[in-house]
Amino acid sequence: MEAEPMAVEGAFTFTAPIHHDDRGSFSSPYLASSFAEATGKDLFSPAQMSHSTSRRGVVRGIHYTAAPPGAAKLVYCPRGRALDFVIDLRTGSPSFGRWTRQELGPAAGRSVYLPVGTGHLFVALEDDTVMVYAMSREYVPENELAVAPHDPDLALALPEGADVLSQRDTAAPTLRTARARGLLPDYRTSVELERAQVRRPVSPSGHR
Repeated sequence: MEAEPMAVEGAFTFTAPIHHDDRGSFSSPYLASSFAEATGKDLFSPAQMSHSTSRRGVVRGIHYTAAPPGAAKLVYCPRGRALDFVIDLRTGSPSFGRWTRQELGPAAGRSVYLPVGTGHLFVALEDDTVMVYAMSREYVPENELAVAPHDPDLALALPEGADVLSQRDTAAPTLRTARARGLLPDYRTSVELERAQVRRPVSPSGHR
C-alpha cells in the first residue's frame, strides 16, 4: 500500500493494490502497518462504520465534529466515483483554510484519512455512488457541525453540476462566520484528541 501526505497537515491518501481474477476483484483500503508507518500513529480503531449512497451531483459537506470530542475519519468509495475534499478548519493550524481533493472509486483503490478537526466534503460524480466512513468516535448529532460548501473564501473547486445540497448544508455558515462564533476546532486541542483516539488499544492485562 502506498501512502502520500496531503496538502492539509495530518491528512493522508492511501492507495491499495487491486487484485483481479475471473471472479472479480479484491482490495484492502486499510492496513494498520501502512497507516502506522505513514502517520506515526499506532492504529486507527473505528468506533463506528457507516455508508451513504448518493446520486450524481449530490454534495455532502463541509462536515466536521466539534473538538472536543473530535473524531478522525477514514473514507473510501467502493462503488461509483466521488470527488473527495479535506478542508483544514483548525484555528492555529499551519494549513488553516487550505483544502485538498482526491477522486475516489473502486478503480482508484484510494482511501483518505482525515485527522481530528478537519472538514470533509464529497461530490458524487455518478449515480449510486457509495461512500464508506470509518470514524474514531460514534456519531452524536449535537457534536456535528458544518461550513458552507460554496464559501467564496474557501473557493473549493467543485465540479459543474454539484448543486444537490441538504437544507442543513445550504444554511451552513461561512468559515469566517463560524470562526467568529467560536465554532471551529482548535489545532492544538485537535492534535491532543487525535493522539488519545488513534492509538493501539490497551490489552486486558494493561500492557500494550
